[in-house]
Amino acid sequence: MSSPADASSTTHGRAAFQYRDFRFYQLARLFSIVATEAQSTAIAWQVYEITRSPLSLGYVGLAQFLPGILLSIPAGHTADRFDRRRILQFCNFGNLICSLLLLTYVLRGAHTVEPIYAILVLTGIIRAFSGPASQSLLPQMVKKEHFPNAVAWGSSVFMLATILGPAVGGGIYAIANGPILVYGVGAVLYLATFIFITLLHVRTGRMEHKETSVHTLFAGFRYVWEKKIILGSISLDLFAVLLGGAVALLPVVADQILHVGPWGLGMLRSAPAVGAGLMGGLVAFRPIRKKAGAIMLWCVAIFGISTVVFGLSRSFWVSLVAMLVLGASDMVSVIIRSTLVQIATPPEMRGRVSAVNLLFIGASNEFGQFESGLTAHWFGTIPAVVIGGVGSVIVVVMWALLFPALRKVDRLETAHE
Repeated sequence: MSSPADASSTTHGRAAFQYRDFRFYQLARLFSIVATEAQSTAIAWQVYEITRSPLSLGYVGLAQFLPGILLSIPAGHTADRFDRRRILQFCNFGNLICSLLLLTYVLRGAHTVEPIYAILVLTGIIRAFSGPASQSLLPQMVKKEHFPNAVAWGSSVFMLATILGPAVGGGIYAIANGPILVYGVGAVLYLATFIFITLLHVRTGRMEHKETSVHTLFAGFRYVWEKKIILGSISLDLFAVLLGGAVALLPVVADQILHVGPWGLGMLRSAPAVGAGLMGGLVAFRPIRKKAGAIMLWCVAIFGISTVVFGLSRSFWVSLVAMLVLGASDMVSVIIRSTLVQIATPPEMRGRVSAVNLLFIGASNEFGQFESGLTAHWFGTIPAVVIGGVGSVIVVVMWALLFPALRKVDRLETAHE
């Protein structure tokens, strides 16, 4: 763990940034996520231009989700057995290769979507291994008392990147009249990410020293099942976001309903991150000190209501505000869930527990895209969005009843005791 630059001021709202490794790590995440979001925007628009089918956008999510399902157990085990920094180096180099593959395919004339799906499967494999390593590395960069602050700022950096990424992707796509430059910029940003990861001082080494067995492989699942607060928090996110996946249908909404093109698509994709980034900064300076469980449930309900408003809107600006509120409410859930999962988990198991957490997140995000594309194919775009938002609110009510311990969580730092 790197030492804070000024130990006398470790209680202020920027406490986590006193650690050198935390600063470098967040720069690496900023570049990586901007690249990922920019390319995701370009891929979504490119696929939709080729196919003109909402279902094809669902397959974009499915191609990235399936590797996470298949590889979650070995990926979590890898994060606990090998140096997590080294894993991130390999993964970011892999992302660089995927950007170059996308660039090469477009330069040769992209007329079908199958090669794009194949490259997305590769990115899904990389994400399956990078996610557990990345999440489980963060607690080793700061002291335990500064970890909630690190989570809040880390979430804000994530959201800042997801603000910039879609705007960069949509803007460059519109200016260059195609995705070529977007994929080139993505490759450069992944190279920068690799450099910053290499500069980290933290070395985790091997955390799990037991021999590989079925018991050690599935330890993360057992731990999550036994810790009902963790199970409740990550499964709440799973089902609420799975149903409320309006973001997956943004290309259709931007094109057919709001008529704003790739520029408007970039703004709509950025809006949730703007709201989340503002909320993350607020929570960093005014942390959640009590009633964390109830606050989480209320915010997920607001997430569902915002999804319904977005689905019913015919105004670009109303839709933009709905996306802002959606992102802000989701950020609270992210901070509470991330803090619960990492603080309540022993260091030698964080890779496997993070893999389970990311499996749930991947199911809600990538599989949620497929679910949204499929329901839009069946019922139409607007009914799919509205039904999903209503479903998210229903999930909140059910989880409040099924997980009373989650509803009663007060202070985050003592929730696991």
